[in-house]
Amino acid sequence: MASSKVGSIGEYIRDQRTRAKISLRQLADVSGISNPYLSQIERGLRKPSAEILQQIAKGLRISAEALYVQAGILEDRRSDTDVHTAIRADLLLTERQKQILLDVYESFRRENEAAGATSEQHQDTGKDEVG
Repeated sequence: MASSKVGSIGEYIRDQRTRAKISLRQLADVSGISNPYLSQIERGLRKPSAEILQQIAKGLRISAEALYVQAGILEDRRSDTDVHTAIRADLLLTERQKQILLDVYESFRRENEAAGATSEQHQDTGKDEVG
């Protein structure tokens, strides 16, 4: 069962690395993980520990949580994980901008949860558009 996740985490890491336009050698340098070991992880031959995943996440500038979920270490706790992952993976944003976006996003979610938000509130979106 875990072996099926090993391949998928490797594929996910490779996908994130290629999207970030980082070579395997560059990722090895910034993450502090050897090039051969990273290659084995990407090819599904090795199962990385949580610590290794954290180093890879730092090198890719993505959420370690996203890698943990992909590796089967953590359960995907909410549907907003994709939003968090997308914001954290955006190379055009600074770390400060990413954090601000995440803070605003979470504040809207909390506000809507507190108000018992439903799909009817989506009708308001047209009023807030900037033209």
